Amino acid sequence: MKAVALIPRKPDSLYLGELPAPSVDDVPDGRGVLVKVLRVGVCGTDKEIQAGEYGAQPPGYDFLVLGHESLGVVERVGAKVTELAPGDYVVARVRRPGNSPYDAIGMQDMSTDDEYHEHGINLLHGFFTEHYVDVPEFLTKIPAGLREVGVLTEPMTVVEKGVSQAYEIQRRLRIWNPKVAAVLGAGPVGLLATLLLRLRGLDVVTIALRESPYLNSDLVEALGARYVSARKMSLTEAAAEYGPFDLMFEATGFSPLVFEAMQALGKNGVLVMASVTGGDRMAEVPADAINLGFVLGNKVAVGTVNAAQEHYRAAAQDMTLAEAMYPGWLARLLTHPVQGLDNYRQAFDLLDGQEHPIKIFIEVAPFN
Repeated sequence: MKAVALIPRKPDSLYLGELPAPSVDDVPDGRGVLVKVLRVGVCGTDKEIQAGEYGAQPPGYDFLVLGHESLGVVERVGAKVTELAPGDYVVARVRRPGNSPYDAIGMQDMSTDDEYHEHGINLLHGFFTEHYVDVPEFLTKIPAGLREVGVLTEPMTVVEKGVSQAYEIQRRLRIWNPKVAAVLGAGPVGLLATLLLRLRGLDVVTIALRESPYLNSDLVEALGARYVSARKMSLTEAAAEYGPFDLMFEATGFSPLVFEAMQALGKNGVLVMASVTGGDRMAEVPADAINLGFVLGNKVAVGTVNAAQEHYRAAAQDMTLAEAMYPGWLARLLTHPVQGLDNYRQAFDLLDGQEHPIKIFIEVAPFN
């Protein structure tokens, strides 16, 4: 069967290869689930792996199959699978257990291992292929009503984890009741963060570089949030105008902005950082002022990456709620479909193009 793969750490080595077709019997004890891949999203992580910045092939292979934002449909299940049935739509978890104590208790998203096991990223093949086989413990059932937008589930889990961590940390304050949030960045994760915080009832200011109007700013405003262009108003000015910000969610990919966010964060506030920045940027910051503000203001900064099963379930629930409260909004994020694995280069070219895509995805197979 077809698979989009590359040689890890070798820039621009992407190619369309072949893998043996999996079988439900590949998993022992009758616990296999054979999944037909329907859609796979393409994101900045795939671009960075293609550029040779990171990634590792599974043991025994000299290549890595890409793809971690998946949506599929169950075709067959093993004799001892009761959680899923043929016809169910599913999303596969990306990170799998390693060797740390956190991995042992099902919290591999909090792993302290130096190397992570992540489908399509590190040590495990991804989902840019026609079928895969897995166990039900690592699959999340998606309601049929979400099938058209289900490929957004994985990026939504990153937001779910970040926001849930913020609320969990702030239990220390006993009466913390956030009112105003700032989202930095209006890409897919920033837009989904805006959505989730609006679903939580917060006033949201989403700040991004580009001036409105354009699709992303329209999507922000369709949620009843406020869009601010960083070309017209700095983060510090936005905090003075619309803050104080009780919660900030950073999803820009521009690390120096984190330090400005630390200053703009309100007292007793929490800053969630979701950008994975693998570069070598340097920044001169007012270190004493930031330190003083955090100490005297009881502020918190936390990073969020990947997600656990609870976040996949929460993503499905909140996406269902979003469909009811903001009908059609999620579908507007799916801006650039690409038909078939054979056209994989078109999908990756869009990442580098000037079309300003929100979500690129490959339609691997049609819905029945």
